[in-house]
Amino acid sequence: MEAARLVAELVRRGQTVATAESLTAGLVCAVLTEVPGSSAVVRGGLVVYATDLKESLAGVDGALLAEHGAVHPEVAAQLAEGARTRCGADWGLGLTGVAGPDPQDGVAVGTVFVAVAGAGVRTTRTLRIDGDREAVRRASVTGALGLLGEQLA
Repeated sequence: MEAARLVAELVRRGQTVATAESLTAGLVCAVLTEVPGSSAVVRGGLVVYATDLKESLAGVDGALLAEHGAVHPEVAAQLAEGARTRCGADWGLGLTGVAGPDPQDGVAVGTVFVAVAGAGVRTTRTLRIDGDREAVRRASVTGALGLLGEQLA
């Protein structure tokens, strides 16, 4: 679902969204806020590019990060929940992955985990994206917005 349709659906429902982003560094929040009227539904976003910020700002479990590293599906899920709770939103989106150009902690470039959290909802999806750094980041945004769109459909 494109950003304008997501914003319109959130407005219609009277719901809000927040993001916690690693590899996209705020790009999801930026795409959402390009939509006129998005201020009614976008609460904000956490850019948690550094691993330690995933824990201190978004509330990701430090033991999880120590055991599995920053690029893991449960990290994405906890980022989504952290965005939701810490920003006081109905929905949270979490993204973590490897945009490149090099692998990270043994995780291949183009491996991305996106998650959405809401009341009684916690969904994570694995994306395998081909292309350069920009392509991986853009496709990650599309994947995250699509996952939220599925929950709103």
